[in-house]
Formats: sequence, structure tokens, C-alpha cells
Amino acid sequence: MTVRTRFAPSPTGSLHLGSALSAAANRSRGDWLLLRIDDTDSARNVPGGEADLVRDLEWLGIVWDEGPVRQSERRERHVEAGRGLGERFDGITLVRDDGTPTYHLASVVDDVDFGITHVVRGNDHRPNEDLHRRLHEALGTEPPEYVHHGLLLGPDGKKLSKRNHGVATVADLREQGIPPEAVRAYLEELGLPRHDVQLDLARVRRLAIDAIEALSDEELASRSGAPPQLARALRGARDLVEAKAMAAAILEPQPVSLPEEARPTLARFAELRAKGLDGKEIVRELKAVGGDLKALRLALTGAERGPELWAVIAALPQDEALRRVDAAL
Repeated sequence: MTVRTRFAPSPTGSLHLGSALSAAANRSRGDWLLLRIDDTDSARNVPGGEADLVRDLEWLGIVWDEGPVRQSERRERHVEAGRGLGERFDGITLVRDDGTPTYHLASVVDDVDFGITHVVRGNDHRPNEDLHRRLHEALGTEPPEYVHHGLLLGPDGKKLSKRNHGVATVADLREQGIPPEAVRAYLEELGLPRHDVQLDLARVRRLAIDAIEALSDEELASRSGAPPQLARALRGARDLVEAKAMAAAILEPQPVSLPEEARPTLARFAELRAKGLDGKEIVRELKAVGGDLKALRLALTGAERGPELWAVIAALPQDEALRRVDAAL
């Protein structure tokens, strides 16, 4: 049997990480995935919310087979299907006073029409299962298999929010420089948790380091806004924000003025660079004579800390490296 699933977020802005968990679970479990936009409650809809959701899903690499299908564009079909049930069903409103269908009616009708075989969603939807089964029975249709998973909570065990935990949405992690491969890997690790789980940001950040290490030089440079020759100097970055900062320090360093005591080291650096030694050889030679590597780093990057010094030397053209050394003195 072909497993047909659906991911059905409301267009309320960037994808909440708990919803992202559901999206990844539906994609992993389903042979076929529908992206449905549950926009029946216009009061909750946010301008641009659907575009934000689509961008987040594409960023995560979660692809769907059909959609986005907007429930608001299927209003007549929902109302028609519900006529035989009345505006209320077992005390639950199916059609509002303005003639628009509510979530329960629209969701069940859409699941029927798109042949959804499995509904995979968070435990917060578990109370809806009984009603939706009864609606299917009233409509004479076969209900899908309902699969509920634990919710993704903050480290304190409470509802995940940016105010309390620093992150809550996919956009929050993207802004912090976490690569999409790391976020997707974390969601895949969680799978379908039976119970609620707490967001492990430390684990996400470890996966971010792994993801950056796995990127090609060209891809890492591109995501950092840097030329390819800088890629090796960015390898120690823990996230893409840090990689961009490293690239900026190399490409546009803050000017520094070094004391005369730094001259021997910088002069020796110039000699070694002119001889064509590579970055590792230069660092090794300077260490052997007790050179002031901190002064050299300041001259080349304007900062006391940053990428591996040998990688910075390798990334800079010879004339630019010598120009910076001269300027620092």
C-alpha cells in the first residue's frame, strides 16, 4: 500500500520547530506527501505566512509531491460535504455563521479527497481523533491511520518560545547560522518520539559543526559570502554566522598599529612568504625562532583570535599579506 501523508500547517509565519518535526516525520513515513495550508481561521493568518512556511520547508530540504493546497480555496467543497451533517455535529461547530467551514470539517473532507492514508501529527491533536473518526463515519468514508508523536518543548519542559528559550522557529536557527543539514539531521534523529522531548540545542550545535565540515570548499565559501580560496580558513567555524565573521576579518580587517617589537617577526614573515613557503611551513619556522605569532595574526586580520593562522596566510595573496604587514608597522 502506498502511504499517503499530509503536512498541514497554518500560515502564521516561520515554521515552529515542533511543526518542523511533524513535517520531517510525514516526509520520512510517507511515500507521497501533500502540503496543505490550513487557513480556514482567517483571524490567525499572517500576511506572508505561507511564503515563510514554504521557504522554511525548502531550506530544510523537505519536498512534497502536491501543493500547496489552500483550504480557503476549497470552501465550497467543504460546505457541500457538510450539508448532510448540519452546521453542528455532536455539539461541535462545522460551519460558522459566515458560511465558512471550521478546521474539523475541512480537514476531514480534504483527507478524504486527497486519499490520505496516514495522519502524522503532534500529541496536541490527539483530542481531535475521536471527532474526526466520527465525521468520517457520518460521511461514509474510511478514516486514515492516526499517528501522534510527542511535542518538542523547551529545555525547561515548557512550550518552546523564542522569548524564554532563544529559539522557537526554523528561522531562529537559520539566523543563528545553523546549517539546514544540521536541523534536518536533528529532526530525523528525533523521529516519532512517543513522549514529549526537550530541544537539545547543544546537540543541534554539534550537528552544525559536522554539517560545516561536510560542506565542500565551494559551498562553505558561498554560504559565508567569501571567495573559494578562503574556505580552508573557515573550517574551524562552529556555525555560518561565525564563518561569515571569520571571512569578514580576513577580507576587511580592522586596521592595527603594532609596536616596534613586532618588526622582527613581521620582517621574517615577509622573507618566508617571499620564498614561497606555504602557511604551515611559515608558522612552523616562526615558532622555531620564538616569533610573535599573535602580532602576525593582528597584522593580517586585525584580531587576536580567529581562524588557523596558517589558513589565513594561505588564503591571502602574497602582495596583500605583505601590504598588511607593512601597514601594521
